[in-house]
Formats: sequence, structure tokens, C-alpha cells
Amino acid sequence: MEMKLWVSLIVVSAITTTALGDFGGALVKGFYKESCPLAEEIVKHNVEVAVLKDPRMAASLLRLQFHDCFVLGCDASVLLDTHGDILSEKQATPNVNSLRGFEVIDYIKYLLEEACPLTVSCSDIITMAARDSVFLRGGPWWEVYLGRRDSIKASFAGANQYIPAPNTSLEGLIINFKQQGLDIQDLIALSGAHTIGNARCVSFKQRINQPNMLQTFYVDEFKRHSTFRRILRSQCKDSSRDNELSPLDIQTPAYFDNHYYINLLKGRGLLISDNVLVSEDHEGEVFRKVWEYAVNQELFFLDFVESMLKMANINVLTGIEGEIRESCRFVNI
Repeated sequence: MEMKLWVSLIVVSAITTTALGDFGGALVKGFYKESCPLAEEIVKHNVEVAVLKDPRMAASLLRLQFHDCFVLGCDASVLLDTHGDILSEKQATPNVNSLRGFEVIDYIKYLLEEACPLTVSCSDIITMAARDSVFLRGGPWWEVYLGRRDSIKASFAGANQYIPAPNTSLEGLIINFKQQGLDIQDLIALSGAHTIGNARCVSFKQRINQPNMLQTFYVDEFKRHSTFRRILRSQCKDSSRDNELSPLDIQTPAYFDNHYYINLLKGRGLLISDNVLVSEDHEGEVFRKVWEYAVNQELFFLDFVESMLKMANINVLTGIEGEIRESCRFVNI
């Protein structure tokens, strides 16, 4: 673990001098330095406590940022409950009975309101919590740009439309990411978030039952690919097990590392939308990048951070736009 953290710090050193500054826009580093100097420390400490209590929470908080930013932008719309004219994104198909971490964000917001009333936005809390979650699992650390404000609306329809399904084709993923201003490299790097976390059987049942097609780039002499699918099939025998969990990264599920890409090359990606990065890449561009990340973890970390910074700047609200919510679940009265 010490070696992983050491490598992470080496990576962030390079990131600080190269990638930062390209994606900030109206956001800035150290935004709360004067208005709420302990903001980042409060978030970090409580994310650490939450992850110690429930190791799955790291992946859940990271996923929360993806699902927020891909709908309306990084504005904490995903946190809003159904109330009045607002139909919560939490009830959308990609989120219902799946998205987690809301109580952790609620508690952090409560503490920040006690320390600095109406100062730190819910959208910035999501951004900081995602960064801290990655680092706590052995991944890179990076400085985040802050100063977002919170939306006063949600988009149930947008959540159903813009969050990729677990059986999305490669072409569908590329189109989806392009709609968010993200390119193919962002798609490949951000997919690496699946190095931690779990998926329910209902999310990868199609993957288990699809025809036995070639999905690896080597001769499967020892039937490892077939064995992997057989294990998954035994775990997800019927619909009564739809909510059973399986790790997205079967090799090192507790660590944020590059084993996700190694798994892809062996045909051991859990979701169809993972495996298409190698099985549907007819030009070879995506496969080459998957291979590069599989053999070079530091390169993956660098590109992942760059893409996270880019994603965290999607359609942000700043200045007098939106509001600073008192409660992340409801717009202010």
C-alpha cells in the first residue's frame, strides 16, 4: 500500500505541473481558502471514515460524480429528492436501487453548514469526495478546481438518456461521451474507474449469456475466459439473484490500479460496455490505449486525472448562477 501511495504522489507531482490549469474555466484551486479554510479537510476526513466503515463507498462516491456530471452538468442535480415540480434523477433507471453515497454527502454538508453556512456547494462536495475516494483506494491524488454552484432543477429524463447503460456498444459510448465534450481518450481513461466497485447481476446477465464469441487477443489455451463466465453464471443463476454483487475488477477489487485494463485484454471485463473497448474496436485506436494502460499504470493515472478534471468542468454553474443549497436534497426556499 505504501508503494501505491508513493507512486500516486509521483503522478500528482507531474500532473500539477502539466495538466492543471487547462480545465479550470471559472473554477479555481483553493476557492474556499478564506471563506471556509477547513472545507477540503472536512470532506477528506469524513470520506475516509465512510470508506473505512464501508469499503464499497469509495466506488459509490466516485460513481456519483459521473452520474451527476453526465446529466445537466456538474451541478449536484443528482442529489435532489422528488419535491414539488422536481422529479428526482435518483428514480431514473440507471440510478434507482443502484446509486449510493447520498447519506455521506448529507453528513458532510451538515458539518460544512455548521462551520461555514451557505458557503460550500453540494457540487463541490461531490467533486472533492470523488477525488478523495480514488486516493484512499491507492489511486492518484490531484488538486481540484472549486467554485461550482448548485442547480435548482433536476432532469429525470436526462438521467435516463445520457448515462450509458452497461450493455452500450463502443459506438454508443463514443457518441455519449462526445455529447459531454469528452473524446475517445477520456472514454478509455474514465472507464478505468471500474477498477473499483461492484455491479449487480442484472447489469451483466447479458454478458454471461451472449454467444461464445472471440473477445480476447490471445489463444485461451487454459479456458480462462470460459471459466470466468462459468463462475459468473453460477453466481447469477436466475432472477432471484439479480441484486447479487460481483467485483468489476476481479483481480484487485479493493485497489485503484490498472488491473481493469489487464482484465479487458484477458476477456475478463465484467460489463458488456467494458469489453467493447477491445471487442468492437475495428480501427485499433482504443485497443492500443487499453494496452498502454495495462502495461503502464503511471500513464493511466496521469490520463485519468486529466479526464476527471475535464469531466468535472462540464456545464458548471458559477458566479450568480444557481445557488448554494442549505440541504443537498432540496433547493432553497
